[in-house]
This record gives sequence, C-alpha cells and structure tokens, in this order.
Amino acid sequence: MISPSYAGTLIHRITQTAGITLNDGTPARTTPHDFRRIYATEAVSSGLPVHVAAKVLDHDNLNTTQGYVAIYDADVIEHHRAFIARRRSQRPSHEYRDVTDDEWDEFLSHFEKRKVELGTCGRAYATPCIHEHACIRCLLLQPDPRQLPRLQKIHANLLDRLTEAHTNGWAGEIEGLQINIAAAEHKLERLTRNTTAPTTPTHP
Repeated sequence: MISPSYAGTLIHRITQTAGITLNDGTPARTTPHDFRRIYATEAVSSGLPVHVAAKVLDHDNLNTTQGYVAIYDADVIEHHRAFIARRRSQRPSHEYRDVTDDEWDEFLSHFEKRKVELGTCGRAYATPCIHEHACIRCLLLQPDPRQLPRLQKIHANLLDRLTEAHTNGWAGEIEGLQINIAAAEHKLERLTRNTTAPTTPTHP
C-alpha cells in the first residue's frame, strides 16, 4: 500500500517531469488531496447528489463535501436554469402566463401601501391589515430607527390621553389606550435596544 506522503512524492515528480506549470509559469504543486477535490467537483457536476458524494468521501459533515466542490459561474447558471425548468414542468402552465399591467400595478402598490408613519408594514402580499391600520399595536410593524423621536412623542401623547380618560371617567377609552401604550413601550424598548447595542469589532 502506498502511503499518502509517498504518493505525493510520485505526483510531484510526474508534475515536474511533464513540465506542468501555473499561469504565472511557476511549477504546479499537486497533492493527493487535490484528487479528492477534483473527484467531488466532477461527480457532483455530473449529477451525483452531494450527500452521496459525502458518503463516498467518508465525510461526516455535508458542509465538508460542499467545500470540496468547485462551483463555477457557468455551472451555477446552468443548474439554476435546469432547476427552474423542472419546477415549471411540474406546475400548471397557467401560473406562468404573462402578468397584465393592472396586476403588476396592484403588486407594486401593495409595497407602496406598506410604507407607514413609523416604518414598514410586514404583512404579506394580498393580505389585509389585521389591526385596521392601528399600526402601533401591530406585531408586523417594522419600526424605522429614524422614527424613534416620533414614537416617543406618540407614547407621551398616549400617556396624556390616558390621564385625561381617567380624569373624565371615559372608561371605554382606558382599555384601548392601555393596549396602545403597552405596544408603544414594546416598540420603544426594541428600537432603543437596537440603537444602543454595542457593535462587535471585526478583525481581519
């Protein structure tokens, strides 16, 4: 049985004898391990599932095998197009008809309507507002950090309104205001935490 080190020596001698060089003219240096990478790339590119290649290479972690596989831009484009073609062949053809101008305008308007006072509404396309546009209560509201001063003013106003409701005995207002205040405080806490959290330094 040939040891890995001796196999490396033989490969190096063959490379030198054959005069194989890199693009810059320096002698190529090939190791036995390179052949595992070449095998993985060729096998997966030829259609062998990556998890099968992992078994052949005796890898416990699939990520190790994926790291062995050299992916080229042309291969990525080709495989993506083949994937899309397979998916389309399995779905009803009417789903791939051309979109009308009205449908496209409606799609774009959905994202325009997601822009609200305090940030962005995260609701999915073609779904209604579940809080009747009471955004302060909504968990789907994604607050914009730049709107922190506005949110603080809204919170202060809600507290003033709650005090007024208690003073005037507006029992029907109190519960709703308390819900809004709790929601505003939750969003304030999240925004404040995100804007004051220390950044982790990155090292080269």
